[in-house]
Amino acid sequence: MDQAVHFVTIATRDLDAARRFYGALGWTAQLDVPGEILFYRSAAGQLLGFFERSKFIEDQGVDDQDASVTGVTLSHNVGSRAEVVALCERMLAAGGDLRKEPQEGRFGGVFHAHVVDPNGVVWEIAHNPAWRVLPDGSVDLG
Repeated sequence: MDQAVHFVTIATRDLDAARRFYGALGWTAQLDVPGEILFYRSAAGQLLGFFERSKFIEDQGVDDQDASVTGVTLSHNVGSRAEVVALCERMLAAGGDLRKEPQEGRFGGVFHAHVVDPNGVVWEIAHNPAWRVLPDGSVDLG
């Protein structure tokens, strides 16, 4: 198996709220099937999907209780502390909720904040001066 993730798909209770939130952040849908699923390009060769919850459960063939995942954060790294603050403000204006104010992180030397999208997806917005993507696409963690 190749070491790659091509799709990250999240069950969502309100697909329209996801569409409004990510649209307000300037994201363009790669595929948008109203009432069913919404995909955004999240990196080269990778899509972030929002699947209407009842259809997600039907597709998985599980009970509603079995369709939840906890302890997951999507992270977006930016070039400066000021960009952390600015992106958090933009996400709040788009309908997100602030879970953690921009601040020094307790782990890993980052300056970060946590914002929750309208469907409960937690985003870490971070500036880590040691983290970078190399020209070949690999990640240098510093």
